[in-house]
Amino acid sequence: MIKKINWDEVPEEEVNPKMRRRIVYGEKIMIAKMRFKDGFLVPLHSHENEQITEVLSGTIRFWFGENKEQQLDIHAGETVVIPGNLPHAALMIGDVEEIDTWAPPRQDWIDGTDDYLKK
Repeated sequence: MIKKINWDEVPEEEVNPKMRRRIVYGEKIMIAKMRFKDGFLVPLHSHENEQITEVLSGTIRFWFGENKEQQLDIHAGETVVIPGNLPHAALMIGDVEEIDTWAPPRQDWIDGTDDYLKK
């Protein structure tokens, strides 16, 4: 059965004091609306999931590669596609609102084993 979802009715999880998220997922895709406080750093990590990040406000500075060899700033209104298994880290510049989409869904986010974000 198809069901309409209102983002305001999706529970917001406080992952840590600088990160909040709402998650919706199906069998083959996941989307998350997230809010970050200025200065939050997502540590270097990788996952099998292809990821699309769309910045709604603020700026995200990404580093890509095992040694962070490529740097890219994504500003409000911009989007980046991150291939699966590519190591990446991110720094929030200003308060950031963004939407991430993954395929397949992030199992570590579903089952709560995404400890790298909870520190």
